[in-house]
Amino acid sequence: MFALADCNNFFASCERVFRPDLQGRPVIVLSSNDGCAVARSNEAKALGIKMGAPFFKIRHLVEAHNVAVFSGNMALYGDMSQRVRWVLEEFAPSIEVYSIDEAFLDLRGLLNVDFDAYAKAISKRCWQLTSIPVSVGIAPTKTLAKIASKLCKQYPKLQGGCYMHRPQDIEKVLRKFPIEDVWGIGRRSAPKLYAAGVRTAYDFTLLTEQAVRAMFGITGVRTWRELRGEPCIEFEDGFEAKQSICVSRSFSQEIADADVLCEQVANFAFSVAEKLRQQRSVACEILVFAYTNRFKDNAPQMYGNKLVHFEQPSNEQRAIVTAAVEAARSLATGGYSYKKAGVVATHIMPVQNVMHSLFEDRAANEKEGRISTAVDAINSAFGRGTVKLAVQGSGKIKSSSEKQSPHYTTLWSDIPTVTVK
Repeated sequence: MFALADCNNFFASCERVFRPDLQGRPVIVLSSNDGCAVARSNEAKALGIKMGAPFFKIRHLVEAHNVAVFSGNMALYGDMSQRVRWVLEEFAPSIEVYSIDEAFLDLRGLLNVDFDAYAKAISKRCWQLTSIPVSVGIAPTKTLAKIASKLCKQYPKLQGGCYMHRPQDIEKVLRKFPIEDVWGIGRRSAPKLYAAGVRTAYDFTLLTEQAVRAMFGITGVRTWRELRGEPCIEFEDGFEAKQSICVSRSFSQEIADADVLCEQVANFAFSVAEKLRQQRSVACEILVFAYTNRFKDNAPQMYGNKLVHFEQPSNEQRAIVTAAVEAARSLATGGYSYKKAGVVATHIMPVQNVMHSLFEDRAANEKEGRISTAVDAINSAFGRGTVKLAVQGSGKIKSSSEKQSPHYTTLWSDIPTVTVK
């Protein structure tokens, strides 16, 4: 058996952990620069607020219904996600982290277990220790487990846990389950299936394997088999390093000053270097890009990018930031005003696979490594940005995060205080 633990309305739920007054009140969380709604409580969904809705279009609903609005606080959400994972590790020999708010549990080694009670126990334990509501679905395949977890959200009487294993029960659920909501199908593929008369997950299981393979290839066949109760999507409990890392942002105001643009790119490059070191990887190349506002038809447009190749693959911040800033300065010409920029690390490999040159300065490289390790340790202990390079500046252009909650669990200065009378 496999389990899928899915945190309900995760970002909004994280905000409620330290704000019990928000229980029962609609809550939304906004994307970078407070642009769009990326998380909504059930109460906010009931008001008709759609995922991805631009904030300016829903402002009237926010004001009319006293909706609590928060800027994204990824430091808080990441820490709460880790706390939920610690709880999940109590219940399974191995877990596969699928996203910040979802994880699969491998239950194949458990015998003589009441899985319905087990699913409910996992959900209850997560709530007790983290105050995050978690829906737990258990089924013979990962795809069916995801469907079972969705049932928990639809039916509160399931008490956060659903065990779906009897063929007649699976068929009953699949007959009503929309095909576009099936993991591995998605809304983009739905029109093709509609044309073939497929509206539900059950309809999809009635297709022949040849028909599914013709439409979606081997990936679609795996989904088809999983819905029919045959596990064929591998459980990945090991850490898999990313093959590319991108850090980018749309700016709250357009940037025409080359120095300010370079400052922003320096911060992106610094983050890329951090992420490389976290997964013990190095990059052979970085791509730096900067775009103007494509929605301004009457303004000059520029979609510039520059690829930088390193003679020696690196994850050191000074090497990567220096290269990124030079590339950004070469792009910032012609009097354009930039709305978005970013840095992408590509051709990534494990540190241990690097072939060193006979002519490289090993002593200097080791010194850079020690500096990076020290910077990472300080920033981890005292907060991101405590130590940074001068070229990163002091933040002349900041993302609009006026509604961001405190970093309750990741900054000493934001730890809640309690007064006992």
